[in-house]
Amino acid sequence: MGVSILVLILVAGVLVAALARFALALRRRGVHHVLADRARRPRRPVAGPRHVFFSVVDHFEPFWHNRDVRLARERVQRWIDAYPGIAGRFHDRGGRPPRHAFFYPEEEYPLDPVCMEMLAGLCHRGFGEVEVHLHHDADTSDALRGRLLAFTRRLRGEHGLLHAGTDGEDAAYAFIHGNWVLGNSGPNGKDCGVDDELLVLRETGCYADFTFPSAPHPSQPPVVNRIYYPAGDTTRARAHFRARDARFGSPGGAGPLIVNGPLGLNWGRRRRGILPSVENGDLTGINPPSPDRTDVWMRTGVSVAGFPRWIFVKVHTHGGQERNAVRLLGDDRGLAALFRDLLARYDDGERFILHFSTPWEIFHAVRVLESGDTAAIDAIERFEYPF
Repeated sequence: MGVSILVLILVAGVLVAALARFALALRRRGVHHVLADRARRPRRPVAGPRHVFFSVVDHFEPFWHNRDVRLARERVQRWIDAYPGIAGRFHDRGGRPPRHAFFYPEEEYPLDPVCMEMLAGLCHRGFGEVEVHLHHDADTSDALRGRLLAFTRRLRGEHGLLHAGTDGEDAAYAFIHGNWVLGNSGPNGKDCGVDDELLVLRETGCYADFTFPSAPHPSQPPVVNRIYYPAGDTTRARAHFRARDARFGSPGGAGPLIVNGPLGLNWGRRRRGILPSVENGDLTGINPPSPDRTDVWMRTGVSVAGFPRWIFVKVHTHGGQERNAVRLLGDDRGLAALFRDLLARYDDGERFILHFSTPWEIFHAVRVLESGDTAAIDAIERFEYPF
């Protein structure tokens, strides 16, 4: 009897130690926020088909780890050559192909504007959109404001990209922080420097930020799997660590809108056969799209508060890197397989209806829900809304 009790104590000790290590690993990777989010947002049944607004956003860096113009153009050309043949085979019920969102680094543009003109040609053919990406460090508000305005004016005026701004803005744009540390949210104040970055973004025409999730990077905010507005003081760092949810029938807050991608646990892929893997929506050469990953994205249920019928699925990649581009554009486990799987399993017309979307369309879909305009909601669901 004493031996049995000792064995039980040992087994319990091993389990407790394993759980403690698991909890520590989740905290280090910023994924412990997922557990709190699940407790705060219990799942509820949804009547009717769920509309899935799907987008791939690309931290697209042609000059990644190099300053070779020839190599940068080759990286852009790879997408120009391959992507139309992939995307052109798939369409949602509105006849729209998946359009790739190229978030292009402002600091790389002067190295070779021809790369941008090459991408513009692909976008003008209806296969993508260009938005704004930025890596910076020890920056200032005034310098950042000037860089963003100069860059977006050139994108719109010289390349015919971006959308027209409002309220006197030259252009409207979506943003991704290249170092993950939006609003100077890094642990040591590195890789940004601008506490009021969100305020500068709003003032220069940024309609939405698509940076997150950043886990396992330490800049991961505590607000996960939600679409929201920064509720902190936007003159100070980490204003987006506090949230005001985008909500059905309620006017939006002061932007930019924060559009989260999925962050969750994949119990279908277990580490050491026990612990679930972390799913952050990153498409890479060694972790390409797959049905089990898609299912996790859907289960996170990123939506506008009060309207769970619409799911927003934003995943990301670094498509300028060869190790990712070759897999995504080249074999049967790449983007073609992803689009095929989405249409096969998440566009049956009864449980799900798929919308291939751009960042601009996701933003306006959220705005329509905030307005509570039922006619516009119906038009979007029928693929008749004039985005």
